[in-house]
Amino acid sequence: MIDLADARERMIDRQVARRGLRDSRLLVALRQTPRELFVPEGLREFAYDDTPLPIEAGQTISQPYIVALMIDAARVQPGDRALEVGTGSGYAAAVLARLAAEVHTIERHADLAQTARARLARLGLANVETHVGDGSGGWIAAAPYDVILVAAGGPAAPQALKDQLDLGGRLVMPVGEHAGEQRLVRITRTAANHFEEDDLGGVVFVPLIGEHGWSEGEVQARRVGEPRSFRPAAPVKSTPALIAQAAEPLPDLDDPAFGVLFDRFAGARVVLLGEASHGTSEFYRARAAITRRLVEAHGFSIVAVEADWPDAASLDRRARGRPARPEAEPPFQRFPTWMWRNREVEAFTAWLTAWNAERPMDRRTGFYGLDLYNLSASLRAVLDYLDEVDREAAAVARERYGCLTPWAREPQAYGRMARTTGYARCEAGVVKTLTEMLQRQLDGAVQDGDDLLDATANARLVKNAEAYYRAMYYGAADSWNLRDTHMFETLTALLDARGPDAKAVVWAHNSHIGDASRTEMGLSRGELNIGQLCRERFGPEAALVGFGTNTGTVACASDWDGPLEIKRVRPGLPDSYERAAHDSGVRRGLLDLREGRHPDLRYRLLEPKLERFIGVIYRPETERWSHYSACSLPQQFDAYVWFDETRAVTSTAAAAGSGEEETYPFGL
Repeated sequence: MIDLADARERMIDRQVARRGLRDSRLLVALRQTPRELFVPEGLREFAYDDTPLPIEAGQTISQPYIVALMIDAARVQPGDRALEVGTGSGYAAAVLARLAAEVHTIERHADLAQTARARLARLGLANVETHVGDGSGGWIAAAPYDVILVAAGGPAAPQALKDQLDLGGRLVMPVGEHAGEQRLVRITRTAANHFEEDDLGGVVFVPLIGEHGWSEGEVQARRVGEPRSFRPAAPVKSTPALIAQAAEPLPDLDDPAFGVLFDRFAGARVVLLGEASHGTSEFYRARAAITRRLVEAHGFSIVAVEADWPDAASLDRRARGRPARPEAEPPFQRFPTWMWRNREVEAFTAWLTAWNAERPMDRRTGFYGLDLYNLSASLRAVLDYLDEVDREAAAVARERYGCLTPWAREPQAYGRMARTTGYARCEAGVVKTLTEMLQRQLDGAVQDGDDLLDATANARLVKNAEAYYRAMYYGAADSWNLRDTHMFETLTALLDARGPDAKAVVWAHNSHIGDASRTEMGLSRGELNIGQLCRERFGPEAALVGFGTNTGTVACASDWDGPLEIKRVRPGLPDSYERAAHDSGVRRGLLDLREGRHPDLRYRLLEPKLERFIGVIYRPETERWSHYSACSLPQQFDAYVWFDETRAVTSTAAAAGSGEEETYPFGL
């Protein structure tokens, strides 16, 4: 069950305060207003998402940030009288009521007004009056107003509303001839017939319908795409039919045209490519085809994968023509070996090696690992590097790492030990070593380029792995968050190292690259992931692409460190995205889920459904409980690649291997 109070706090911090809205009165008002009471019961777990949500009468409730932005722009004071045009759910009026002395709110839909009135009364907000009528003309009976907020866009600010402003009053509303070209403006009355206007930036709102706004007919005629806060007219088609209509057919995976379809993401700084399992050939081959296109045609120079840094470094050295380290152990010897030792990965790295061979060293594309499990190899890599460049520093690091060395090949045992004999026993030493490695990079004292980057990444892995294995015994959310934060830190370090124009492709499981805040992971379990962190850091320059399948075969194991098995994937459950996609009849297709592309489908898919997650472990007999989670697909991903039937990867490892579980305890 989601902790809504915690979700509200996270919303205020991440969506409002971190975006620059820090007025203490506003933040308190948001904290005191339970947004979950203003959305339909089935969507309450998404009440604090950074998105508009559908409500009654075919309307929407604006995303929390937009509500906060408009109220902040209006500069509401404690003694103000305020008018809100477009009551909707009543949420904005409830926040306003905690800031102003008197609030009037007007709604053209009588049923919405009645529902909002009941919600406001339930919260004991006696300073709000709810009216039914044409809000484009305001509510003259209570004028003049110190503040007028209009939650709908018109071609211009209606004179009728401006006339109801008191001297010094502020009107905040979106204006623009087209839905995609609206600007949020603040109009201040400075004299009887003089108004000053401030442009607050681009927005997209529902149309202001009424005598002083758009007519119903004009709305239909002008509608060229769905604004982000406008629910489409109720679709009459089924969800599978809408998927069939929106899906772009994908050519064969070996056809260069496959990758071309993903040119829509060429301008992104980071393109994250998922997978619904760790053992499906089509997912690997599709990611390879997309990555090849982004590298060849659009200058992407980083391929960062859900693998351990020292293991991936062996492939990177080969791919970029750098000498192998003679003391390095063969990569990917531990469970699950098939995840990176398979023909699909070999084919991609062979292409990458050939591509790089024709380019100067500084323009070659690297292959890097983001994960943090191979503790022993990373310890050794840091010490080997320091032995070569600074023997005194190597001796200090060896002494610090001595605390971890006995546990390097069994780090789970270190986690148990740390819990019983003292928390963070080895933390100080590994943190100090990483700090010094980072300082080397900042000082530029050693111009080792890739070698210093490699050593620093391994030092970061040691530091984060120490924290991870401790946290593993204190709660799955903490250890998951440490792991994905490590992936994100490693990715951003790579981007920084390759320069301001560097662009990266990430390969990882859907559970890592889909925005966790839009799934049960974040909403119920407090987990974040690299996809969410990339959206928060890079905004629209992060493209999140999920992958899915209905049935076929998959390479997997039944238990940790178990042998490789090829199992049949069960068809998708009835209330799942997989079943809806299968029922569409699309065998292989791309769904662009970004706002404005397919509004009817996006709205239909917005309400959470089950989504399947298969890691290295697959247990079909308990599939509903062990492999499905509730998600909102259009909020989780920017696009979704669908293969109705898939087959297992072809492993090139003789056996499953042994040692610590690479994805323990998650398998994802």
